[in-house]
Amino acid sequence: MPDALDPLAAFRLDGKVAIVTGASVGLGRRFARVLHAAGATVVVAARRGELLFELADELGPRIVPMPTDLRSADDRHALVERAADVGNGRVDVLVNNAGISRIGPAETESLESFEEVVDVNLTALFHLCQLAFQPMVANGGGAIVNVSSMLGLVAATPVKQASYCASKGGVVNLTRELGAQWARKGIRVNGIAPGWFRSEMTQVMWGDDASEAFVARGAPIGREGAEHELDGALLFLASPASTYVIGQTLAVDGGWTVI
Repeated sequence: MPDALDPLAAFRLDGKVAIVTGASVGLGRRFARVLHAAGATVVVAARRGELLFELADELGPRIVPMPTDLRSADDRHALVERAADVGNGRVDVLVNNAGISRIGPAETESLESFEEVVDVNLTALFHLCQLAFQPMVANGGGAIVNVSSMLGLVAATPVKQASYCASKGGVVNLTRELGAQWARKGIRVNGIAPGWFRSEMTQVMWGDDASEAFVARGAPIGREGAEHELDGALLFLASPASTYVIGQTLAVDGGWTVI
């Protein structure tokens, strides 16, 4: 008799070691919970270490707090080294979620502001991918999930965010290129492009009638996303369920980018 079909088994991450950046609040905190619930040990990184330790106290020893400033190359090295130590040399999953934004007209954005956004959203992400490469290859491969944005696929205006759009568009194409370069080395690089979700970055939108109407009008589904509506995309791309998916960025945006 053939083995019973268990399509859900491919979504498990038992025994895997994952890194999630920007894990102190919002979507990143949710991502850490999802990977933990699927069986992974999760090294959670963010500047606000006290929030990471709260999450570890709540969920238990498979959450490993690592206070990290992603603007620091030394901190990025230390983060991946910590994950490799936890995994006895292995890092299986990297979720590059941390990001910042600046809102305002492009003609008045300072060069320093533009550079900071690109540094955090794109350069630091690239460096973490590089750092994770060796422990992933040494242990047969892994999965990298880069969190871009639907604003890496389309313009943000009337919400003016030139540096954010540039950095997130860079993440989309970097994901394609790294996916192509590293596929035969066993590393799957893919991405998620969230639409409007409630988070610290978007908090100015909520409670404002005009902003909420703008979101409802622009998304064919007629509303913003709920936190749990990214769970499936994340787990699919982070797990063996997506072993034939390379260099793709999945828009989870209520249809915003299809019209």
